[in-house]
Amino acid sequence: FFSSTMCGILAILGIAGGADSMRHRALKLSAMIRHRGPDWSGIYCEGKNILCHERLAIVGVDDGAQPLYNVNKTIVMSVNGEIYNHIALRKTLKGNHTWLTHSDCEVLLHAYAEYGEDFLKHIKVNGMFAVVIYDQANDRYVAARDPFGIIPLYYGHGRDGSVWFSSEMKSLQDNCEVFQTLPPGHVYKSSSATVEPWYCHEWQNMDAVPSKQITLKDLRVAFEDAVIRHMMAETPCGVLLSGGLDSSLVAAIAARYQSWKSSEPGSRSEAAFPKLHSFCIGLAGSPDLKAAEQVAELIDTNHHSYTFTIQEGLDALNDVIWHLETYDVTTIRASTPMFLMSRKIKATGVKMVLSGEGSDEIFGGYLYFHKAPNKEEFHKELIRKVSALHMFDCLRANKSTMAWGLEARVPFLDREFVELAMCFDPAQKMCKDEDGKPRIEKHIIRAAFDVEGEAKKNETPPSKKKKTEDQPYLPSAILWRQKEQFSDGVGYGWIDALRDHAASKVTDEQLRQAKFRFPHNPPQTKEAYYYRQIFCNHFPGDAAQKTVPGGPSVACSTAAAIEWDESFKKMNDPSGRAVAGVHTDSYKGPLN
Repeated sequence: FFSSTMCGILAILGIAGGADSMRHRALKLSAMIRHRGPDWSGIYCEGKNILCHERLAIVGVDDGAQPLYNVNKTIVMSVNGEIYNHIALRKTLKGNHTWLTHSDCEVLLHAYAEYGEDFLKHIKVNGMFAVVIYDQANDRYVAARDPFGIIPLYYGHGRDGSVWFSSEMKSLQDNCEVFQTLPPGHVYKSSSATVEPWYCHEWQNMDAVPSKQITLKDLRVAFEDAVIRHMMAETPCGVLLSGGLDSSLVAAIAARYQSWKSSEPGSRSEAAFPKLHSFCIGLAGSPDLKAAEQVAELIDTNHHSYTFTIQEGLDALNDVIWHLETYDVTTIRASTPMFLMSRKIKATGVKMVLSGEGSDEIFGGYLYFHKAPNKEEFHKELIRKVSALHMFDCLRANKSTMAWGLEARVPFLDREFVELAMCFDPAQKMCKDEDGKPRIEKHIIRAAFDVEGEAKKNETPPSKKKKTEDQPYLPSAILWRQKEQFSDGVGYGWIDALRDHAASKVTDEQLRQAKFRFPHNPPQTKEAYYYRQIFCNHFPGDAAQKTVPGGPSVACSTAAAIEWDESFKKMNDPSGRAVAGVHTDSYKGPLN
């Protein structure tokens, strides 16, 4: 077995007064992020350097305590993450390495030992991670983050010249003169005191529009493989199931795989947890609750359906913003029910859940993509959206769940899958066909899993006796259900209540003077102003405010996409309902 290493990390390197002078302070600061890893704590404290670790045990619960070391303890590593292809990566290393743990992340330490500071350019890591490695022999260190920023990592500079790294900025704000997020796919090198990209791929080129075609089967198989890679766990696992397309596809694949796995002779999961747990939350009567129950019944999960009241959501806002470390309106709207649900999930004993983040950015699932003028602009917006995920959906998925020691994994952001899905002709993703006829958003991923539709075309009924690839993954009503942003799908009353609540707390005069109180990213609505006030109570410095993105948005668009439609220029509403003439109750069946 192999041990998983989700957690919170804190590192202080180059301490002028020596590590011992900061040990007590470091332990206290590390405890501030212990919600991320409540199972065990570890610390390296030698010379001028400290690495702290707060562990959440998912796999190999009796093994894998951190920090991790090489055999002669000249290299020490603290890492937060999961490396899904760690077994294959071990085989690519050429050196004579002594493996001391069953941690899937130990491969990063040995890759550094073999290749040095640029180790991530020499191995193709498929996983989510934030890592800090200190090399005692060469008195240097590196810190790096996964390609899409699934795992958060901040860095800052102490008054004594030390460099700090932390999973959350709350450990840095009182100790660093300045701090910021380490960009996804980048590495900090102490040898040059620079932040450099280690991840580069053709999909990131804004001037290159892919022309390669992809088959529906290839797309389906690639995503199935991605979900399965994300299912390594020795504790009960689950899936966040909103009843929308993305979470339902993840759940359907995971449930099918779990069923296969539990039926294998001698399988540990046969006795432990043969059925997948699924979870949903919403206001009473919300669209998501009903849709999720339909999906759960079809795919046969142990389904947990939770409701929350508007007052419970409003009461949680202060804690939500403390844990999320953002004042972005859309993120807070969607994170509040996710935050409440995560607490309930943790109480069931489940420690890891799969979630559907990333699909809308890869396939153009937001409703404003219906307004894309051509495939070139469509693809450029996809690049912008995927590149910004670390500030929005990845931040929400990670921090809303880790607030309660629950790990969220995101199969749509599997590296192999992203590099395939971002490199085929964007015309196949657009919300209109070759003849210009409108079709539902994310048509291609829906069609890839519409094996029932394919069976009907071939006059071959899907098997009902066993789970094979020709059996329907999802009912047509779910597979072809139109996009609901999570904050909308939990119940439209939630968004309206937030606006009304903010209006009762923020005066017209306060909003008019917002640009003077908040010169960086001044709030444009009372709701945004209200969140900003709470944020600044927790994180009062300029550095904290600058970690949050700003700018106009319609239905989660980037500022650039507002140019697609004249009506967008008169709006500033992140809700999907803002896209007039697109959001309907449903499309009348599959649009081919």
